Amino acid sequence: MSSASTLRATAIGALAILIWSSLAPVTALAGTVPPFQLVACSFAMAAALGLGWSVIRGRSPAGAFRQPPAVWAVGIGGLFGYHSLYFLALQSAPPVEASLINYLWPLLIVVLSATLPGERLAPGHVLGALAGLAGTVLLVTKGQGLAIDTRYVTGYAAALGAAVTWAVYSVLRRRITGGTDDAVTGFCLVTAVLAAVCHLVWEPTVWPDSTLGWAALLFIGLGPAGSAFFLWDHGVRNGDIRTLGTLSYAAPILSTLLLIAGGLASGHWSVWAACAVITAGSLLSSREMVRGPRAR
Repeated sequence: MSSASTLRATAIGALAILIWSSLAPVTALAGTVPPFQLVACSFAMAAALGLGWSVIRGRSPAGAFRQPPAVWAVGIGGLFGYHSLYFLALQSAPPVEASLINYLWPLLIVVLSATLPGERLAPGHVLGALAGLAGTVLLVTKGQGLAIDTRYVTGYAAALGAAVTWAVYSVLRRRITGGTDDAVTGFCLVTAVLAAVCHLVWEPTVWPDSTLGWAALLFIGLGPAGSAFFLWDHGVRNGDIRTLGTLSYAAPILSTLLLIAGGLASGHWSVWAACAVITAGSLLSSREMVRGPRAR
């Protein structure tokens, strides 16, 4: 693949990161919709979006479901597995620690990308990912100490499992051949069904109580839990996955800035310091991609 195509695909994947950053503030506007109900609704909309896009392109919607078993295993395990573990982490451990452990996934993507054929890790990739992790630690802890309590070991393990699951999913989507571009539609539909079952078993049904809440739910299905997964899939399969891993650390920063702009959170010196550290790390990691590979 040419460097121009790689850069374009990486930019498309980075757009998914930008969309994901809106999830926290929009979810706050959606009200008290239970987690699995939210996943079921949003991924059902994502599947509908994917099927509609296939029809517009003149492709049979059935193509989304004609995937090799390995592709199905990776896709369902990635989307449903990640969200299940992440919600378990938030329910079983303090959100600060759970979020911080979960945000190991960008660093894991950078490290695991070294296992891909034709890929190599440059020092800038590793240093950039570590800078992103440091900035996230600063953002989540607000520059204060982080206490690890053994009472929450289940939540910590779930958060780590979520991070590993998403990193492995992202890398395997590039490594495993045989699936089609429409595969994400099938992943979203199965994830919606499984989440609906979990919701009916464990949660009460709560719908938004305002027009703004319904609009937020619709946006989540079309954006952070919809189009973003299709964009990310294209990026990790065709772009520079190492750079995307590092750029992913921009998501918590952008999300926090949106919360502050919307009056849903207050500013703090750690936010601006984290912005500087993560930006520096992203520039360091993406420098080689922008310059093009070195001659070997």
